[in-house]
Amino acid sequence: MPPEPPVFGPFWPFPGSAAEVTARPSLINAVLRVLDVATNYNPAMVAGIILAAGRSTRMGRSKALLMAPDGLTFVARLIQTLSRGGVDAPLVVGRSDDDLLLSAVESVGARFVINADADDGGQLSSLLAGLHKADRPGVRGLMITPVDAPMVTPETVSRLIAVFEDTAGLIVRARYHGRNGHPVIFSRALFDELRHANPQSGAKAVLRAHQDAIIEVDVDDPGVVADIDTPEDYQKLVG
Repeated sequence: MPPEPPVFGPFWPFPGSAAEVTARPSLINAVLRVLDVATNYNPAMVAGIILAAGRSTRMGRSKALLMAPDGLTFVARLIQTLSRGGVDAPLVVGRSDDDLLLSAVESVGARFVINADADDGGQLSSLLAGLHKADRPGVRGLMITPVDAPMVTPETVSRLIAVFEDTAGLIVRARYHGRNGHPVIFSRALFDELRHANPQSGAKAVLRAHQDAIIEVDVDDPGVVADIDTPEDYQKLVG
């Protein structure tokens, strides 16, 4: 007789019986995806936003769709990194006319949020478009990272979330060798300040207003300060 399928408790989130699931590879993959999410449980409920609504004028082509050394696009790599690090359903904020980015985001199962004010509203408008969709009951913090910082590691993301959970800090920010970088976590207590921030100074004004409350988290991850803005930056990244 074949072995009994594993028992997962009274909650069974998969189609079909346990025997049917274990007999079908496609359903086994669904089980593994759910279990992978479970292992990255995020008790601090930190939502995540990847800012990708810029025109990439200095790069001359979409930074979000550039290939990282591991073969993933910048945006796909960041979605994977935030998810593996424990961020709850990261969102990507982009322009309404960026169909290629929309397709890339949807192809990896993430959610695309349109910033209708991307060209005139600056980066803050993208942050607020993402916050509007990410803010829901249970969310205690918001992790923000730009798409041009793709080499951050999942370990850094996990570390920031752990510090945020342990300290209940207003702002938790990654730092590498004394240099501040991304990602940054803003506590729910600051969501309204972000919503009412001066568009000209954006989130930087909130950071300055709470400078003494920022918890800097030193990480051994050069990706937190590695912004890829120009063709020269990109060439250095890919060699």
